[in-house]
Amino acid sequence: MSKQHTLKGSFTLNGKGLHTGLPITITFNPAPDNFGYKIKRIDLEGQPVIDAIAENVGNTQRGTVLIKDNVFISTIEHAMAALYALRVDNCLIEVNAPEFPILDGSSIQYVNEIRRVGLQEQTEERDYFIVRHKMEVVDEETGSKLTLLPDDRFCINSFIEFESKYIPNQSATLEHLDDFETEIANSRTFVFVREIQKLRDAGLIKGGDLDNAIVIYERQISQEDLDSLADLLGVPHKDASELGYLNNKQIYYPNEPARHKLLDIIGDMALIGKPIKGRIIATRPGHKINNKLARLIRKQLKLNEVQPPIYNPNQEPVFDINRIKELLPHRYPFLMVDKVIEIGEKYIVGIKNITTNEPFFQGHFPQEPVMPGVLQVEAMAQVGGLLVLSQIEEPEKYSTYFLKIDNVKFRNKVVPGDTLVFRLNLISEIRRGIAIMKGYAFIGDKLVSEAEFTAQIIKNK
Repeated sequence: MSKQHTLKGSFTLNGKGLHTGLPITITFNPAPDNFGYKIKRIDLEGQPVIDAIAENVGNTQRGTVLIKDNVFISTIEHAMAALYALRVDNCLIEVNAPEFPILDGSSIQYVNEIRRVGLQEQTEERDYFIVRHKMEVVDEETGSKLTLLPDDRFCINSFIEFESKYIPNQSATLEHLDDFETEIANSRTFVFVREIQKLRDAGLIKGGDLDNAIVIYERQISQEDLDSLADLLGVPHKDASELGYLNNKQIYYPNEPARHKLLDIIGDMALIGKPIKGRIIATRPGHKINNKLARLIRKQLKLNEVQPPIYNPNQEPVFDINRIKELLPHRYPFLMVDKVIEIGEKYIVGIKNITTNEPFFQGHFPQEPVMPGVLQVEAMAQVGGLLVLSQIEEPEKYSTYFLKIDNVKFRNKVVPGDTLVFRLNLISEIRRGIAIMKGYAFIGDKLVSEAEFTAQIIKNK
């Protein structure tokens, strides 16, 4: 697992709000481990802070709007996309307005500033949301659909459709986040001329112009009406008979609108709070359906405090049984770890295969063999002992003794044929030979038991 990152220093950008038209100053600051993304409204009394998470999205009309305790902040998606794609895990954002500046309508200025100040590696590991099963959200009214599939990295295939001869349908693909900066980040938001007056009447896009959005003129209107819209936007008059893009700058890509929709997906997925390993197939995406998927993922995360580890039986173990026997004093019939498949500074993943030959099944119970819960805890504790011993020099000379076991919960039976996958996390740093850990036992995706341990490291006599 890779480490979390924050910014090496702060940076500030100035611009106007797309919807409010207000002059805005926004500052991005470094933040501590496990901080996530938080936004501070420094223009309001008390400078309230809103967590940038999917549950706080209260509006998705022409942008993603966070709302909490009557405090709101809109048009956050372009900045969120840049932070997520460049792997900034923790950031405090200070803004003096109810929305982020639109800048040029893309993420590129945020990307450039993140690159300029650089990233700082932090202590904690990145905790990924690993997609194991297909997840799907559908909006029957609009025909929008987002499908999330397993993959070994975060990638997106996006398809858009409009009743327009200029962009009747387009697609965009991002196979790796490393390509975001060069392939996606400078893609600008877009709007149809036929939508502008309605959006203005709704109190939106007061700061919109031909420099911060692609304006698509694909249905001819009267010269008088087009001139009125030009005056509204403060731009030169155009010939009403000439259809096409009305921008001051040429479009960067033939499929720039589709690329921008992909950018929006990334920005909205950033509100999950964890990096994703999975592939999104998006058909007619928009902020509403994007948030629906993000909320579904957040719901899954809340069901399990820790995601089940992925176990590949063909994976070469980090510790095989011979190395385990060098570190642990336990022997048959009480050695209950077969191998360790993953280990970091603060976590470990171990495996115990449950066979019908386990000696405890002779009495527990002969007609209905069930692994005793206390032995699940013992196996979990042995895996934790391997984590603790791996942190010290000459581990063969030490043993771990458990001082306390708290908050033990048993959720499902363990029977012959099951493979137990244990994950132990250090809750705090090891101090004075004392380690505190949280342990989980899984069978596949199912959590079967959990417990908290306090252990002491003691040198063998």
